[in-house]
Amino acid sequence: QIMGVSVFMSNQRQQKPTLTGQRFKTRKRDEKERFDPSQFQESIVQGLNQTGTDLEAVAKFLDASGAKLDYRRYAETLFDILVAGGMLAPGGTLSDDMTCTEFCLFKAQEDMETMQAYAQVFNKLIRRYKYLEKGFEEEIKKLLLFLKGFTESERNKLAMLTGILLANGNISASILSSLFNENLVKEGVSPCFAVKLFKSWLSEKDINSVAASLRKVGMDNRLMELFPANKRSCEHFSKYFTDAGLKEISDFARNQQSIGARKELQKELEDLMSCGEPLKDIIAYVREEIKKNNISEQTMIGLIWSSVMSSVEWNKKEELVTEQAIKHLKQYSPLLKAFTSQGLSELTLLLKIQEYCYDNIHFMKAFQKIVVLLYKADVLSEEAILKWYNEAHQAKGKSVFLEQMKKFVEWLKNAEEESESEEEDAD
Repeated sequence: QIMGVSVFMSNQRQQKPTLTGQRFKTRKRDEKERFDPSQFQESIVQGLNQTGTDLEAVAKFLDASGAKLDYRRYAETLFDILVAGGMLAPGGTLSDDMTCTEFCLFKAQEDMETMQAYAQVFNKLIRRYKYLEKGFEEEIKKLLLFLKGFTESERNKLAMLTGILLANGNISASILSSLFNENLVKEGVSPCFAVKLFKSWLSEKDINSVAASLRKVGMDNRLMELFPANKRSCEHFSKYFTDAGLKEISDFARNQQSIGARKELQKELEDLMSCGEPLKDIIAYVREEIKKNNISEQTMIGLIWSSVMSSVEWNKKEELVTEQAIKHLKQYSPLLKAFTSQGLSELTLLLKIQEYCYDNIHFMKAFQKIVVLLYKADVLSEEAILKWYNEAHQAKGKSVFLEQMKKFVEWLKNAEEESESEEEDAD
């Protein structure tokens, strides 16, 4: 037994040197590849010091250097230098043990024209070296997290530049998530920076373009997060941005919030219907919501129609779906009736029905039957139907639906004339 152990031990001992030998080899290889941006920084700084404030020349220098220097590896260093003049330590301070340059964004003049010229430098660089795209976006995200480490003027310039880059589509609006960082929000740095950024963005593009970019990355509903939780209200947001001269942003956020509230409301209505809640309770709930959220009856009838139509699985066969729809709508007509007290709401409902039957192809032939049902259930008046028929209809499927309604409309007109002549006889 003891012999076995000692043989085992001596085997172990012999193997040891080879292990360390191999390890040493890999170490040596690592050494050669060691990440060392100092040489890189020297080259870039030297080039920038030579070209000075001529940004055309800077763009040319960067273009040419890409062939000689490892941009892919030192992307972060490259962007740090172009923005701050040297490599940034965590928190946003310059590493002072290396040569820095005065010719960078942070030392440039604080005006839109200069910032546009800088945006061009980045734009050209990234167009030329496409692989820098992702690194550049990461850099902007990082710089936003470092905002507290920068001076007010440096922040302003960064905000203006970021706005221009967003407008040009050089970076995605997802970078705004950095501004939701707890420390930046708590100290009021985020909203202040956002104001400058949006002003710059809106000087290049209109609010619809800004909104589209925000929506694309799901930032449209997150702007409230620029404020701490206790100030995260539509009122506070609206006042802050309106006072800063950005009414478009405050209107946009308000609108987003009401769209959000409407979506939730529709979902809630669908749930109540699916659970088979009594109609009188649903009506009471809707009345409450109208009061609470200041929603117009026209908006509400649209939501109710959508909820009623979404709360059921429709038959795929055209001939069966009409029957199913009539049965379903008969059941819910008291709910529709409760929120069509105004002529305008009736018209809104008619247009929603037209749109629905047009968008859901197997409902195309059901339009007239649905309208007649709702007329009999006292949801739609003849005035509303005639107004829709004569002038207020939509273009969607117009010829099909007007043709379907022709006989019924003639019947309505005749009935109207008859009742008028009866009244004259009575007089």
